[in-house]
Amino acid sequence: MSIDISDEQRAFTAAVDDFCRREAGTREQRGDSPHHAGLYQKMADLGWLGVTVPEEYGGSGAGMVDTCLFLERVGYGQAPIGGFTTSAIVAAAIQRSGSEEQKKTVLGGLVDGRVHAIAMSEPEAGSDVANLSCRAVRTGDGWVINGQKTWCSNAHIADTILLVARTSGSAGDHAGLTMLLVPADRPGLRISGIETMGGKEVNDLYFTDVRVPADAVVGTVDQGWQQLMAGLNVERLILAALMLGTAQRAFDDALGFIRERRQFGRPVGTFQALRHRIADLATEIECVRLLVHRVATLTDRDPGKVLPRESSMVKLKATEVAREVALAGMQMMGGYGYATEYDMERHVRTTLVSTIYGGTSEIQRDIIGKTYGL
Repeated sequence: MSIDISDEQRAFTAAVDDFCRREAGTREQRGDSPHHAGLYQKMADLGWLGVTVPEEYGGSGAGMVDTCLFLERVGYGQAPIGGFTTSAIVAAAIQRSGSEEQKKTVLGGLVDGRVHAIAMSEPEAGSDVANLSCRAVRTGDGWVINGQKTWCSNAHIADTILLVARTSGSAGDHAGLTMLLVPADRPGLRISGIETMGGKEVNDLYFTDVRVPADAVVGTVDQGWQQLMAGLNVERLILAALMLGTAQRAFDDALGFIRERRQFGRPVGTFQALRHRIADLATEIECVRLLVHRVATLTDRDPGKVLPRESSMVKLKATEVAREVALAGMQMMGGYGYATEYDMERHVRTTLVSTIYGGTSEIQRDIIGKTYGL
């Protein structure tokens, strides 16, 4: 690692590395699913899933720098704990805006090894979140929810879903959105998996007269958009740190291969074309590492400050570089990079979608441009 970290942080990352080598070092150990419940629970038992959670709810109370170090090593170690990313994003939202009871349920649940999901996208509202139409209507003793959500990661393994629904106004308005906590087993909620090249990790959600109590509201009614915007730093850092680790792993796998693979009487890595490509990729990864650490440090320095430019930059750069590294690794490995015998094809599948979820690269560029008054 090229960034300055404490001895305690160094010991923590070394422990995560050791765990990943022992528990997720082979394809057989990892399995085919993006989320391995057994490994996830083992990490919970070690106290690692609570890295983002305050001590009063059972966590370690660490900041975003520690969280990013954890996620980088998890990504590098290919530990299949896909449920952590959405759970950490939901936990951060509850920590900022939730009631005391919600904090005990969600934050404490994350520490114990439970999974949470967040539902925003709809068939007609992806990047345009303001256009969502899934509606929650107030009743005498709570809310009734009707509508559809799509691309909801980990809903099929979640205990709780943080739903962003319209409670007033009409499609196209940022005002009138509200966040509600919905138990995944609530009557009237149907969860249907979507087949993707990455397996079953995203879902369609269908709400038909789903009833939740009044205290399901997170924060303030009709203020969901403002509450979501307050969490940009955390969400985008989580995704960026995970892709940083994945990019480094893809790089190291490719480097190891081209050092050993011989053609025309010598290792292919000694040819200038590949040597220069390795140099460029290594430089890009180093830039991502520094950017992740910088934005995490700024977030820890002032957790309440939204960093729209920096958070979009880190998400954009990390995911674009991860995709570039994985595709270059496949190209350098030739047919072996395409074979399931090696992990490179998995790196490609993992990184391709990273430039889409959590706000596409195009949306990140648009946000960055707007911060310059354009």
